[in-house]
Amino acid sequence: MQQKDTKRIRLNVNGETHELTVESHLVLSSVLRNKLGLTGAKEACGEGACGACTVLIDGVAKPSCMVLAVEQEGKEIETIEGLSQNGKLHPIQEAWLEEYGAQCGFCSPGMIMSTKGLLLKNPDPSEEEIKEALGGNICICSNYEHIINAVKSAARKMKEQSNG
Repeated sequence: MQQKDTKRIRLNVNGETHELTVESHLVLSSVLRNKLGLTGAKEACGEGACGACTVLIDGVAKPSCMVLAVEQEGKEIETIEGLSQNGKLHPIQEAWLEEYGAQCGFCSPGMIMSTKGLLLKNPDPSEEEIKEALGGNICICSNYEHIINAVKSAARKMKEQSNG
C-alpha cells in the first residue's frame, strides 16, 4: 500500500491559526469544509468556474477549489464565517438581506466574498465594475438584479460606516 503524501501546515483562517496535517494534493475548499468545518464555501464545479467556493486570500477573492491548501501558509484566509463579528452581520450581509440578494442562497457565500474583495480595492464601484468583479460567480436562480443592488447598497453602508 502506497503511503499518502502529507504535510503539516499552519493556516490562518478568519484570524485564527490552525495546525493541520493535510494531503499535499488537497485544495483549500476541501480542507476548509472537511478539516475545519467551515462549510460556507460551497463545493460545486471544482474547476473555478462557478464561484461558489470563493474566499478571500490576502484580501483577494479566489475560488478555493483552485488553490492547494499547502500553498496557503502565511496568508490571511477569510471565509463567509469570518464576516460577522460578535453576532453582528457585516454590512455586506445586511445589504444581501435587505436587497433580497439570496434566493436559494447557494451562491451567496461566494458572491458575498467576491463583493468584499471588490469593495476592499474599490469602495465605490460602477455597475460595470460590479458585474466584472462578480463575473466568476454563477447564480442558478438568475437573481443578478438583486445581487447588483445588494453590492451597491453594501458599498453605501461600508462608506457610511467608515465615515461614521
